[in-house]
Amino acid sequence: MELRSSRPVLAVAIAIASILAGTPLGAGLGPRAAAAAPLTYEIDPVHSEVAFRVRHLVTKVPGRFNSFQGTIAYDNEKPVASNVQVTIDATSIDTKNEKRDGHLKSADFFDVEKFPTLTFTSKNVTVEKDAFTVTGDLMMHGVTKPVTLTGEMTEVMPDPNGGKRVGFSAATKVNRKDFGILWNRNLDQGGTLLGDEVEVRLEVAAVHKEPKPEEAETKAAASEAKPK
Repeated sequence: MELRSSRPVLAVAIAIASILAGTPLGAGLGPRAAAAAPLTYEIDPVHSEVAFRVRHLVTKVPGRFNSFQGTIAYDNEKPVASNVQVTIDATSIDTKNEKRDGHLKSADFFDVEKFPTLTFTSKNVTVEKDAFTVTGDLMMHGVTKPVTLTGEMTEVMPDPNGGKRVGFSAATKVNRKDFGILWNRNLDQGGTLLGDEVEVRLEVAAVHKEPKPEEAETKAAASEAKPK
């Protein structure tokens, strides 16, 4: 994957999308690039959202997960090798209806006592102009399936607290039956109470905090002390 300085917008798009690639760090790079330490960006849950919609009778009811965390590791100089890991707390599901949330947490749906988390691990990415397509593994209800997200990304920006911040918007659709979530109810007049397709939308901000000078010195000393 080549970054062309004459196309800064595409370069930024490739750089940010490569954050989500999931290729082993240092793969395909020369010794100098492979030795560069990747930056670790932490997802900022206060400015991020993991939301979904699913049909109930004639409308699509929205919901979200209120608790999640994740990291994005990459080398800002050579972002061809990178990975993202996200963990979502299934017990934090929120559809603004306590009774419905309780049903969703039960064995009919997420069965949170057996499967308390969902996870996503990126595998591949393709870029066209400033848009990206990311393929990764989603584990939900104890079942792992590949999913594809499409979206757009921002440039890396300074963070008000002295770090760096990057963001992206992404969306995908999954069939809940593929993950063993089968509960439904047939209606007397025909059809079913719930749809099978779930629309997923992500709004993610991730922050890299620059280490304090003493922390940087400690890390540098530790690195030099390692056997060559």
